[in-house]
Amino acid sequence: MQRIGVLGSAVVGKTLASGLKAHGYEVRIGSRTPSTLAEYSASAGIHAGTFAEVAARAEGLVLAVRGAGAEEALALAGSANLRGKIVIDTTNPISNAPPSDGVLQLFTGPNSSLMERLQARYSEARFVKAFNSVGSARMVNPSFAGGPPTMFYCGDDADAKAAVARVIEQFGWEPADMGSAVAARAIEPLCQLWCIPGFRQNSWTHAFRVLWS
Repeated sequence: MQRIGVLGSAVVGKTLASGLKAHGYEVRIGSRTPSTLAEYSASAGIHAGTFAEVAARAEGLVLAVRGAGAEEALALAGSANLRGKIVIDTTNPISNAPPSDGVLQLFTGPNSSLMERLQARYSEARFVKAFNSVGSARMVNPSFAGGPPTMFYCGDDADAKAAVARVIEQFGWEPADMGSAVAARAIEPLCQLWCIPGFRQNSWTHAFRVLWS
């Protein structure tokens, strides 16, 4: 997986696209309206195109859109352009309702996840949940006094997970394999936990770390 297409033109998509390019990947970034990426594309040296154009050329994809827009973004990319490809799913099922005492509200229940929904809809793609439990400022090459933070990931395809684990390590994280796509039911709500200090104390520079014994 050397040619990677990033689907999403907001800060997460730009951050991951730039990070992938810095780590030697051939990267393109997609948007519903590629013209809005003209300035970023010129400064980053990353070609921009439509979701379908970027997905067609890529060997693997990063889904970096709002959770509510994830299914639409994949539909625009085209099911034929997703077939057999790894999709790093960074999305979270955050609803439009305001947080309650700093806790985001999700549009999924405790026994479901957005990634499972996406995997069922696009069964020939190979989804891996990752990079959803930290803010964009710490996604690539994070630096913490306590050592590398932990990035939780999951998915149904072992080879896809191994490829994503390599990206996680290249980005300076300790990868933690949580198993099959069902684990997204636990990983996606980590965005709620991560955001609480931000909403309550305006602190957005932390990350999770597992201590193994």
